[in-house]
Amino acid sequence: MSESDTASAARAAEFERWANVFTAHQAFSHPSELHGLLCGRLATGARIDEAEWLAMVCEHMGLSEQAAEASSDLAPFMNQAYQKTLALLQSADLSFHPLLPDDDYALNQRLEALVAWVRGFLDGMALSAGASLGQAPEEIRELIEDMVAISQLSEDEEADEDSEHQLLEITEYVRLGALAVFTEFNPPEAPAADGRTLH
Repeated sequence: MSESDTASAARAAEFERWANVFTAHQAFSHPSELHGLLCGRLATGARIDEAEWLAMVCEHMGLSEQAAEASSDLAPFMNQAYQKTLALLQSADLSFHPLLPDDDYALNQRLEALVAWVRGFLDGMALSAGASLGQAPEEIRELIEDMVAISQLSEDEEADEDSEHQLLEITEYVRLGALAVFTEFNPPEAPAADGRTLH
């Protein structure tokens, strides 16, 4: 198995873990949308404490606020998911990917997940950055416009080779766009305190 196959298998497994948690708690919402919402907030510089994150999770999944405390798996899973998502966005190797099902799923299900993720991402950005998005650099504003258009795509696509290719291209555009937003709104980590710099 090549490195890229291993990475895509790991991403597929991660989506299944989220989906299983949503199914176990009978959530009506889409796991990709919640991941997008989290990414949109993190990308625009917000950091969310555990209580607020779990409240967001419960609200998004349509659960009572006590659900996270009452469940043995929800809070640990979601707290780990938060840390993992932030670490991937911060990673220098661009290994971040939106939480999406793999190509074992039908094209319309994958498109539905991508649209849900983008909607969540836009909502998360609006929640954290609000009006300041209007002052963002032009390429970020254009990216947001493109994402708004993507969020309105219809899931009734006929599955053929062209539409498969288009979906791959749009997904990669969204992935790199999310990283561009993160880079714009999150200053680099401060260098080590010993004062040495790399040249």
